Amino acid sequence: MTEGAIEASIETWRRRLRYALAAIYGFIGVVHLVATDAMLPLMPDWVPQPRLVILATGLCEIAGAVGLLTGRFRRAAALGLALYAVCVYPANLKHAFEHVHVEGIPDSWWYHGPRLAFQPVFVWAALWAGGLIDWPFGGRRGSGQGATEISGDPARPPKGPDPDAPATIREP
Repeated sequence: MTEGAIEASIETWRRRLRYALAAIYGFIGVVHLVATDAMLPLMPDWVPQPRLVILATGLCEIAGAVGLLTGRFRRAAALGLALYAVCVYPANLKHAFEHVHVEGIPDSWWYHGPRLAFQPVFVWAALWAGGLIDWPFGGRRGSGQGATEISGDPARPPKGPDPDAPATIREP
């Protein structure tokens, strides 16, 4: 497989992950808005105005989901969703260790163990899908530079435009 084909394959998987994350965060955001009261027991005691925080996080999840699908807001959305995944970790810990029962969610370590372990993967996934990091695939994303400037290899052609990026309008 050529280097160009590998890069195209990576970008295809990055785009697929953006769509998957947008679907997941969009769905969870709606759940936060329609089942707010069911989530109140998950909130740590130190969180002020927990109902408002749940509603705000739902709106942030939806905004992040939409932002991931746009060229203009993708990076900001990716960073916001990664930070969100870090910030909700205390609620996930409380849910697991205090055995808080929420209707429709299992209360066993078969559920909580993978969920807690997978949270850092959600952080990585948002950052990678948004083009903020390339780890573990190498390189450096988001600089706006072509591949020749990043790699320093003049034989390597620059990347083409991002097919998901918004079209630019050039004035005469």
